[in-house]
Amino acid sequence: MPTLDEILKEIAQAKSIIILVHENPDGDAIGSGLAMYQALQNMGKDVEIVVPEWSRIFANLPKINELKKEGSKKKYDLAIALDCATIKMLNGWTNYFEDAKNKVVIDHHSSNSMFGDFNYVDIDAPACCQVLYNMFEYYNWQITKEIAACLIAGLITDTGGFQYSGVSKDTFLMAANLIDTGIDVAKIYKDVMSTHTKTSVELKKLILNRMQFLEDNKVTFTYMTLEDEKEIGCEVGDYEGLVNEGRNIEGVEVSIFLHEIDDGFKVSLRSNNYVNVSDVCLMFGGGGHIRAAGAKIKGTPDEIKEKLLKEIKRQLK
Repeated sequence: MPTLDEILKEIAQAKSIIILVHENPDGDAIGSGLAMYQALQNMGKDVEIVVPEWSRIFANLPKINELKKEGSKKKYDLAIALDCATIKMLNGWTNYFEDAKNKVVIDHHSSNSMFGDFNYVDIDAPACCQVLYNMFEYYNWQITKEIAACLIAGLITDTGGFQYSGVSKDTFLMAANLIDTGIDVAKIYKDVMSTHTKTSVELKKLILNRMQFLEDNKVTFTYMTLEDEKEIGCEVGDYEGLVNEGRNIEGVEVSIFLHEIDDGFKVSLRSNNYVNVSDVCLMFGGGGHIRAAGAKIKGTPDEIKEKLLKEIKRQLK
Protein backbone atom coordinates (compact mmCIF):
# COMPACT_ATOMS: atom_id res chain seq x y z
CA MET A 1 0.00 0.00 0.00
CA PRO A 2 1.33 3.46 -0.85
CA THR A 3 2.07 5.86 1.94
CA LEU A 4 -0.12 8.89 2.45
CA ASP A 5 2.91 11.00 1.62
CA GLU A 6 3.11 9.42 -1.86
CA ILE A 7 -0.52 10.26 -2.54
CA LEU A 8 -0.01 13.81 -1.28
CA LYS A 9 2.92 14.16 -3.68
CA GLU A 10 0.70 13.10 -6.60
CA ILE A 11 -1.94 15.62 -5.57
CA ALA A 12 0.63 18.40 -5.23
CA GLN A 13 2.11 17.70 -8.68
CA ALA A 14 -1.22 17.41 -10.53
CA LYS A 15 -2.42 20.47 -12.42
CA SER A 16 -5.84 18.99 -13.21
CA ILE A 17 -7.76 16.55 -11.02
CA ILE A 18 -11.03 14.66 -11.48
CA ILE A 19 -12.92 12.98 -8.64
CA LEU A 20 -15.12 9.97 -9.37
CA VAL A 21 -17.41 7.80 -7.21
CA HIS A 22 -19.40 4.63 -7.85
CA GLU A 23 -22.61 4.53 -9.87
CA ASN A 24 -25.90 5.03 -8.02
CA PRO A 25 -23.99 6.94 -5.31
CA ASP A 26 -25.00 6.55 -1.69
CA GLY A 27 -24.28 8.99 1.11
CA ASP A 28 -20.73 7.78 1.62
CA ALA A 29 -19.87 8.23 -2.06
CA ILE A 30 -21.47 11.68 -2.23
CA GLY A 31 -20.02 12.77 1.11
CA SER A 32 -16.53 11.50 0.26
CA GLY A 33 -16.58 13.12 -3.16
CA LEU A 34 -17.74 16.51 -1.92
CA ALA A 35 -15.32 16.49 1.01
CA MET A 36 -12.31 15.73 -1.21
CA TYR A 37 -13.53 18.22 -3.82
CA GLN A 38 -13.66 21.05 -1.29
CA ALA A 39 -10.35 20.10 0.32
CA LEU A 40 -8.62 20.27 -3.08
CA GLN A 41 -10.40 23.52 -3.94
CA ASN A 42 -9.08 24.99 -0.70
CA MET A 43 -5.58 24.07 -1.90
CA GLY A 44 -6.19 26.06 -5.08
CA LYS A 45 -6.36 22.98 -7.29
CA ASP A 46 -8.10 22.80 -10.67
CA VAL A 47 -10.52 20.05 -9.66
CA GLU A 48 -13.81 18.67 -10.97
CA ILE A 49 -16.17 16.07 -9.55
CA VAL A 50 -18.32 14.01 -11.93
CA VAL A 51 -21.51 12.50 -10.49
CA PRO A 52 -24.22 12.43 -13.18
CA GLU A 53 -27.11 11.42 -10.91
CA TRP A 54 -27.77 11.73 -7.19
CA SER A 55 -30.70 11.54 -4.80
CA ARG A 56 -32.28 14.80 -3.70
CA ILE A 57 -31.96 13.77 -0.05
CA PHE A 58 -28.40 15.12 -0.42
CA ALA A 59 -29.60 18.47 -1.80
CA ASN A 60 -28.54 20.44 1.28
CA LEU A 61 -24.91 19.28 1.33
CA PRO A 62 -22.35 22.02 0.61
CA LYS A 63 -21.23 22.32 -3.03
CA ILE A 64 -23.73 19.69 -4.20
CA ASN A 65 -24.72 21.93 -7.11
CA GLU A 66 -21.14 21.83 -8.40
CA LEU A 67 -21.35 18.13 -9.25
CA LYS A 68 -20.92 17.71 -13.00
CA LYS A 69 -22.58 15.28 -15.38
CA GLU A 70 -19.34 15.00 -17.36
CA GLY A 71 -15.80 16.31 -17.24
CA SER A 72 -14.62 19.34 -19.19
CA LYS A 73 -11.34 17.68 -20.25
CA LYS A 74 -10.46 14.53 -22.16
CA LYS A 75 -7.45 13.81 -19.97
CA TYR A 76 -6.57 14.77 -16.40
CA ASP A 77 -3.24 14.69 -14.59
CA LEU A 78 -4.84 12.81 -11.70
CA ALA A 79 -8.02 10.80 -11.24
CA ILE A 80 -9.20 9.97 -7.73
CA ALA A 81 -11.78 7.17 -7.29
CA LEU A 82 -13.57 7.20 -3.93
CA ASP A 83 -15.66 4.50 -2.22
CA CYS A 84 -15.29 2.28 -5.29
CA ALA A 85 -14.17 -1.35 -5.01
CA THR A 86 -13.70 -2.06 -8.72
CA ILE A 87 -13.29 -0.03 -11.88
CA LYS A 88 -16.54 -1.53 -13.18
CA MET A 89 -18.41 0.39 -10.48
CA LEU A 90 -17.43 3.63 -12.21
CA ASN A 91 -19.71 2.44 -15.01
CA GLY A 92 -19.83 4.99 -17.85
CA TRP A 93 -17.00 7.13 -16.48
CA THR A 94 -14.15 4.62 -16.55
CA ASN A 95 -12.57 6.54 -19.44
CA TYR A 96 -11.82 9.51 -17.17
CA PHE A 97 -10.03 7.19 -14.78
CA GLU A 98 -8.21 5.07 -17.34
CA ASP A 99 -7.05 8.05 -19.42
CA ALA A 100 -5.67 10.03 -16.46
CA LYS A 101 -1.91 10.32 -16.19
CA ASN A 102 -1.99 9.00 -12.62
CA LYS A 103 -4.71 7.18 -10.74
CA VAL A 104 -5.49 7.08 -7.00
CA VAL A 105 -8.02 4.78 -5.31
CA ILE A 106 -9.23 5.58 -1.78
CA ASP A 107 -11.67 3.08 -0.31
CA HIS A 108 -12.71 0.88 2.61
CA HIS A 109 -14.07 -2.26 0.90
CA SER A 110 -12.24 -5.52 1.60
CA SER A 111 -13.02 -6.65 -1.95
CA ASN A 112 -11.21 -3.71 -3.54
CA SER A 113 -9.37 -4.86 -6.67
CA MET A 114 -6.59 -2.26 -6.29
CA PHE A 115 -7.24 -0.85 -9.77
CA GLY A 116 -5.28 2.37 -9.36
CA ASP A 117 -1.60 3.29 -9.54
CA PHE A 118 -1.86 4.24 -5.87
CA ASN A 119 -4.41 2.31 -3.78
CA TYR A 120 -5.14 3.39 -0.22
CA VAL A 121 -7.71 1.01 1.26
CA ASP A 122 -8.52 0.85 4.97
CA ILE A 123 -10.85 -2.12 5.45
CA ASP A 124 -11.20 -1.39 9.16
CA ALA A 125 -12.97 1.90 8.46
CA PRO A 126 -16.79 1.62 8.35
CA ALA A 127 -17.02 4.38 5.73
CA CYS A 128 -14.82 5.94 3.08
CA CYS A 129 -15.50 9.26 4.78
CA GLN A 130 -13.62 7.98 7.84
CA VAL A 131 -10.66 7.07 5.62
CA LEU A 132 -10.68 10.61 4.23
CA TYR A 133 -11.01 12.15 7.68
CA ASN A 134 -7.89 10.29 8.82
CA MET A 135 -6.06 11.39 5.67
CA PHE A 136 -7.05 15.04 6.16
CA GLU A 137 -5.88 14.89 9.77
CA TYR A 138 -2.55 13.37 8.72
CA TYR A 139 -2.09 16.05 6.07
CA ASN A 140 -3.09 18.74 8.56
CA TRP A 141 -5.71 19.96 6.09
CA GLN A 142 -8.36 22.21 7.59
CA ILE A 143 -11.69 20.45 8.03
CA THR A 144 -14.09 23.32 7.53
CA LYS A 145 -17.71 23.30 8.64
CA GLU A 146 -18.70 22.59 5.02
CA ILE A 147 -16.30 19.65 4.68
CA ALA A 148 -17.42 18.33 8.06
CA ALA A 149 -21.06 18.33 6.92
CA CYS A 150 -20.16 16.13 3.94
CA LEU A 151 -18.02 13.76 6.02
CA ILE A 152 -20.67 13.28 8.71
CA ALA A 153 -23.34 12.61 6.04
CA GLY A 154 -21.22 9.78 4.63
CA LEU A 155 -20.41 8.43 8.06
CA ILE A 156 -24.04 8.42 9.17
CA THR A 157 -25.36 6.71 6.03
CA ASP A 158 -22.70 4.01 5.66
CA THR A 159 -22.91 3.04 9.33
CA GLY A 160 -26.71 3.09 9.36
CA GLY A 161 -26.64 5.74 12.04
CA PHE A 162 -23.69 4.09 13.83
CA GLN A 163 -25.36 0.69 14.13
CA TYR A 164 -23.35 -1.52 11.75
CA SER A 165 -20.23 -3.57 12.44
CA GLY A 166 -16.97 -1.70 12.01
CA VAL A 167 -18.05 1.28 14.09
CA SER A 168 -15.37 1.90 16.69
CA LYS A 169 -14.28 4.41 19.29
CA ASP A 170 -12.40 6.21 16.51
CA THR A 171 -15.66 6.57 14.58
CA PHE A 172 -17.34 8.34 17.48
CA LEU A 173 -14.28 10.50 18.11
CA MET A 174 -14.38 11.52 14.44
CA ALA A 175 -18.08 12.39 14.75
CA ALA A 176 -17.43 14.42 17.90
CA ASN A 177 -14.65 16.38 16.22
CA LEU A 178 -16.82 17.08 13.20
CA ILE A 179 -19.65 18.31 15.43
CA ASP A 180 -17.17 20.72 17.03
CA THR A 181 -16.96 22.56 13.68
CA GLY A 182 -20.52 23.78 14.25
CA ILE A 183 -22.48 21.52 11.91
CA ASP A 184 -26.16 20.82 12.62
CA VAL A 185 -25.83 17.05 12.91
CA ALA A 186 -29.51 16.58 13.78
CA LYS A 187 -30.61 18.26 10.55
CA ILE A 188 -28.05 16.35 8.46
CA TYR A 189 -29.21 13.08 10.04
CA LYS A 190 -32.85 13.90 9.26
CA ASP A 191 -32.00 14.85 5.66
CA VAL A 192 -29.98 11.76 4.77
CA MET A 193 -31.54 9.08 7.00
CA SER A 194 -35.11 10.03 7.89
CA THR A 195 -36.41 11.87 4.84
CA HIS A 196 -38.17 9.81 2.17
CA THR A 197 -39.75 10.72 -1.14
CA LYS A 198 -43.35 9.66 -1.78
CA THR A 199 -42.15 7.35 -4.56
CA SER A 200 -39.67 5.67 -2.22
CA VAL A 201 -42.53 4.90 0.18
CA GLU A 202 -44.59 3.45 -2.68
CA LEU A 203 -41.63 1.30 -3.67
CA LYS A 204 -41.15 0.13 -0.09
CA LYS A 205 -44.79 -0.98 0.04
CA LEU A 206 -44.31 -2.96 -3.17
CA ILE A 207 -41.14 -4.80 -2.11
CA LEU A 208 -42.62 -5.63 1.31
CA ASN A 209 -45.72 -7.10 -0.31
CA ARG A 210 -43.47 -9.16 -2.56
CA MET A 211 -41.15 -10.37 0.20
CA GLN A 212 -40.65 -14.11 0.65
CA PHE A 213 -39.37 -15.86 3.77
CA LEU A 214 -37.05 -18.77 2.98
CA GLU A 215 -34.84 -21.33 4.73
CA ASP A 216 -36.87 -21.52 7.96
CA ASN A 217 -37.34 -17.73 7.89
CA LYS A 218 -33.60 -17.11 8.01
CA VAL A 219 -33.55 -15.53 4.54
CA THR A 220 -35.81 -12.89 2.98
CA PHE A 221 -36.08 -12.28 -0.76
CA THR A 222 -37.71 -9.48 -2.70
CA TYR A 223 -37.17 -7.55 -5.91
CA MET A 224 -38.22 -4.67 -8.15
CA THR A 225 -38.32 -4.51 -11.94
CA LEU A 226 -37.83 -1.75 -14.48
CA GLU A 227 -41.58 -1.88 -15.05
CA ASP A 228 -42.15 -1.26 -11.32
CA GLU A 229 -39.75 1.67 -11.49
CA LYS A 230 -41.64 3.13 -14.44
CA GLU A 231 -45.10 2.64 -12.95
CA ILE A 232 -44.16 4.20 -9.62
CA GLY A 233 -42.13 6.97 -11.22
CA CYS A 234 -39.06 6.29 -9.09
CA GLU A 235 -36.43 8.94 -8.54
CA VAL A 236 -32.68 8.41 -8.21
CA GLY A 237 -31.92 6.79 -4.87
CA ASP A 238 -35.47 5.66 -4.06
CA TYR A 239 -34.39 2.03 -3.68
CA GLU A 240 -31.36 2.76 -1.46
CA GLY A 241 -31.64 1.02 1.91
CA LEU A 242 -34.58 -1.20 0.94
CA VAL A 243 -32.41 -4.31 1.40
CA ASN A 244 -32.31 -3.50 5.12
CA GLU A 245 -36.07 -4.06 5.45
CA GLY A 246 -35.48 -7.82 5.39
CA ARG A 247 -32.42 -7.76 7.62
CA ASN A 248 -34.31 -5.82 10.30
CA ILE A 249 -36.89 -8.60 10.76
CA GLU A 250 -36.50 -10.77 13.85
CA GLY A 251 -34.75 -14.07 13.15
CA VAL A 252 -33.56 -13.14 9.66
CA GLU A 253 -29.88 -13.69 8.93
CA VAL A 254 -29.70 -12.72 5.25
CA SER A 255 -31.73 -10.23 3.24
CA ILE A 256 -31.74 -10.41 -0.58
CA PHE A 257 -32.94 -7.48 -2.69
CA LEU A 258 -32.85 -7.40 -6.49
CA HIS A 259 -33.14 -4.21 -8.53
CA GLU A 260 -33.50 -4.68 -12.28
CA ILE A 261 -31.13 -2.78 -14.54
CA ASP A 262 -30.79 -2.78 -18.33
CA ASP A 263 -28.66 -5.95 -18.51
CA GLY A 264 -29.85 -8.01 -15.55
CA PHE A 265 -30.33 -7.36 -11.86
CA LYS A 266 -28.27 -5.52 -9.30
CA VAL A 267 -28.10 -7.76 -6.23
CA SER A 268 -27.87 -6.35 -2.71
CA LEU A 269 -27.19 -8.70 0.20
CA ARG A 270 -27.14 -7.93 3.92
CA SER A 271 -26.51 -10.26 6.86
CA ASN A 272 -26.81 -9.91 10.61
CA ASN A 273 -24.47 -12.17 12.53
CA TYR A 274 -22.43 -14.79 10.71
CA VAL A 275 -23.02 -15.15 6.96
CA ASN A 276 -20.24 -13.54 4.92
CA VAL A 277 -22.24 -12.01 2.06
CA SER A 278 -19.08 -10.64 0.47
CA ASP A 279 -17.97 -14.22 -0.16
CA VAL A 280 -21.36 -14.97 -1.69
CA CYS A 281 -21.17 -11.98 -4.03
CA LEU A 282 -17.59 -12.76 -5.00
CA MET A 283 -18.92 -15.98 -6.56
CA PHE A 284 -20.81 -13.77 -9.03
CA GLY A 285 -18.11 -11.20 -9.74
CA GLY A 286 -19.19 -8.77 -7.02
CA GLY A 287 -18.06 -8.12 -3.50
CA GLY A 288 -18.21 -5.66 -0.64
CA HIS A 289 -18.16 -6.07 3.13
CA ILE A 290 -18.75 -9.14 5.29
CA ARG A 291 -22.25 -7.95 6.24
CA ALA A 292 -23.07 -5.84 3.16
CA ALA A 293 -22.24 -6.72 -0.42
CA GLY A 294 -23.52 -6.65 -3.97
CA ALA A 295 -23.17 -8.01 -7.49
CA LYS A 296 -24.76 -7.92 -10.93
CA ILE A 297 -26.37 -11.14 -12.20
CA LYS A 298 -28.33 -11.96 -15.36
CA GLY A 299 -31.50 -14.05 -15.22
CA THR A 300 -35.04 -13.93 -13.89
CA PRO A 301 -35.65 -13.09 -10.20
CA ASP A 302 -36.41 -16.76 -9.45
CA GLU A 303 -33.28 -17.97 -11.25
CA ILE A 304 -31.09 -15.49 -9.39
CA LYS A 305 -32.78 -16.36 -6.10
CA GLU A 306 -31.89 -20.03 -6.50
CA LYS A 307 -28.28 -19.24 -7.44
CA LEU A 308 -27.86 -17.05 -4.38
CA LEU A 309 -29.58 -19.48 -2.02
CA LYS A 310 -27.24 -22.25 -3.13
CA GLU A 311 -24.27 -20.21 -1.89
CA ILE A 312 -25.98 -18.76 1.18
CA LYS A 313 -27.09 -22.19 2.41
CA ARG A 314 -23.45 -23.25 2.69
CA GLN A 315 -23.10 -20.77 5.55
CA LEU A 316 -26.49 -20.95 7.24
CA LYS A 317 -26.60 -22.53 10.70
